[in-house]
Amino acid sequence: MTVTQNRPGVQAERGTRLVRRTFAVRELGILLALVVLVAATTIANPRFLSAQNVKDLLLGSTILAILAVGQAVVVITRNVDLSVGSILGLSAFATGSVFLAAPGLPIPVMLVIGTALGAVLGAVNGGLIAAARVPALVVTLGTLYVFRGLDYMWATGRQINAADMPAGFLKMGTATVLGVPVLALFAVVVLVVVGYYTANYRSGRELYALGSDPAAARLSGIPTGRRILYAFVTSGALAGLAGVLYSARFGTVDANAGQGMELNVVAAVVVGGVAIFGGSGSVYGAALGAVLLTTIRAALPVLGINVFWQDAAVGALILAAIGLDRALSARVGRSLRERKAHV
Repeated sequence: MTVTQNRPGVQAERGTRLVRRTFAVRELGILLALVVLVAATTIANPRFLSAQNVKDLLLGSTILAILAVGQAVVVITRNVDLSVGSILGLSAFATGSVFLAAPGLPIPVMLVIGTALGAVLGAVNGGLIAAARVPALVVTLGTLYVFRGLDYMWATGRQINAADMPAGFLKMGTATVLGVPVLALFAVVVLVVVGYYTANYRSGRELYALGSDPAAARLSGIPTGRRILYAFVTSGALAGLAGVLYSARFGTVDANAGQGMELNVVAAVVVGGVAIFGGSGSVYGAALGAVLLTTIRAALPVLGINVFWQDAAVGALILAAIGLDRALSARVGRSLRERKAHV
């Protein structure tokens, strides 16, 4: 064995490659499950893959996928954000209110406003968690109700209708480019940008280090508080963006927009292979998880399965994903120990 092979850096790099290969296989497994589900449903009903139905599936998974990407960044740091549904709702109602006050406002400006609002609310979450060292579950459970309460106070029972929105904005919610919905293209851009950042930038990789072992990350000089703040700002910003897109898609907005979505978002992230214990997974897997959950809800009625079993199927997927995550983590740890002992 050469000296180069004995160097700790080389062994660490090999361990990193092993982890990446393991979870890449898991993401491929999610994709395979999606393909099998679509194939089985298409055999039962060939119209399931009609152009309109595919468009509806893409639109249905777009907002969930954007929320899942932001949630994945948080979960990778061994935290969770339960307030994303309330942030989406507040951003969606803010979108309608701003357009009521300024109908001629350019759509890109509205996208920036919604994203900025979400980033501010995410900073509230991250600041409380990083500065006060309060568990994320407790903080975001509280802000879930606080943000929703602010939404109710602002709305005061009002509903903003599609007629109050600019026609160009509503058109964005249904328009397509080469058959692909414009809203789905937003999700693709978000996925590529966040995925590239977490995989290639040092600060992005530090999120994984923080999730794997917070104490070791702190001792190694990683600014853990700042990274947690950034993760929640990212989650909040994407939830704010999702709120604007929600308004464009549905047109009618009230204070209940996005209510209950936080559980679907966490489910998509976990099913997508992001370890709930932090430190592993990817935003690509989270997006795949969102598409898979959306497709399951659309496919089960076509397959003749009672609607009451849909939530049970999602719950079973979550349990299976957590069990698989623990098994894969144990396998990776065992392989790394064996390599270390061999060296």
